[in-house]
Amino acid sequence: MTDGSPQRAATIAYAPPPQPARDHGTLASSATQLAPSTASSAFSPPASAARTTVLPRVDSDGTTVRLTLEHQGRYEPTKLLGVGGMGEVVLVRDHDIARPVALKRLLPEMNDPAILARFVDEIRTVGRLEHPNIVPIHDVGIDELGRYFFVMKYVEGETLESIIAKLVAGDPAYVAKYSVEARIELFLGVMHALEYAHAQRIVHRDIKPANIMVGRFGEVVLMDWGIAKPLDAARDAAAGAEGELTATDESPRKRMYSTRVGSLIGTPMYMSPEQARGDNASLDARSDIYSAMVLLHELLGLRHYLDDSPDMPALLTRIASEELGFFKLLSMSYPHGTPPGELIHFLVKGLAKDPAKRFQTAGEVIAGLRGILEGKVRIQCHITLTKRTFREMGRLVDRRPWVAFAAMLGLVAAVVFSVAQLVRMAIA
Repeated sequence: MTDGSPQRAATIAYAPPPQPARDHGTLASSATQLAPSTASSAFSPPASAARTTVLPRVDSDGTTVRLTLEHQGRYEPTKLLGVGGMGEVVLVRDHDIARPVALKRLLPEMNDPAILARFVDEIRTVGRLEHPNIVPIHDVGIDELGRYFFVMKYVEGETLESIIAKLVAGDPAYVAKYSVEARIELFLGVMHALEYAHAQRIVHRDIKPANIMVGRFGEVVLMDWGIAKPLDAARDAAAGAEGELTATDESPRKRMYSTRVGSLIGTPMYMSPEQARGDNASLDARSDIYSAMVLLHELLGLRHYLDDSPDMPALLTRIASEELGFFKLLSMSYPHGTPPGELIHFLVKGLAKDPAKRFQTAGEVIAGLRGILEGKVRIQCHITLTKRTFREMGRLVDRRPWVAFAAMLGLVAAVVFSVAQLVRMAIA
């Protein structure tokens, strides 16, 4: 040292690694909850693949630095965040990087090769998507029980499903925070994620409020890519077995909100007409756009457009064939007020049964909503005519205040003159 700073000593302490765990599960150890798959595999996970820390603990008393290699388990479970039919998400502590992360793993009984293939597809699909509105994957591995997992960023916040529920309940803080404009901004975050994914030729196929997280800084993250599919992929792992991935109970109502795989892929309440008909091979980005428009309608009107469907067959029939025109959407009973007229027109196009009549890209949706937020209202009915007239008058005041003032005086003078004439005629 030549700069006059005090010398520092460093020591390293070593703790031996733990003994390998025994009795790890294999792919063929137990049955799956879904229908049996025709796929087969002789593959089984490594005998010992549990993760341990590689970075040492650093202690210092100001003059001496002590590095201790502890070889403890890298990921320490903190709490269960959610569980579905195929896997669970756990909040864990990453002891190497000293941060909370979310760990998604298969349930112990999920040993069917088709299920593992779908899990691998999810990891590699999300791994291809580097975008601020898509949660990134940090790590993959096998735990001490032989369960496959992947580690992703933990988004601290709440789902859009929770936000909508609080708005429906009239929570004053949420009503004040989430105006119509603020809700559109949240939705635009979802559309930016879809715009990027579609550019990579990946369709999500399960757009719904429960799969969207809103972080504590307002960030919007599209989650759960478990049934997403690259459009150029020859294999569709989500079609490999019939079942439900997110069912929480057996009630018919809950099943309409559960993610399905097999002949029907997606969540019934948010399916596009193509999904409801089981046309899985023909799905493209426009199917995601339809599902996103269902989400936008619910976010704005605080009710699902088909929430009065009595059962699954009736729901699927209505999705496939029930046309949604302007006056039909406008006349629905909304718990907290009808969405603005220009947004009703916007929804009508997005919810067209024919994919060719919908918005064709997420970018088109984004541009249209940005225009509405900026006051660029297309005249399509008496409501939009009135709003456009008043907004143009407001712009005239900003651009030509004296002209607007003179026009107002002229209008007032004309009204006074007309009233005076009427009074004179009445007296005569």
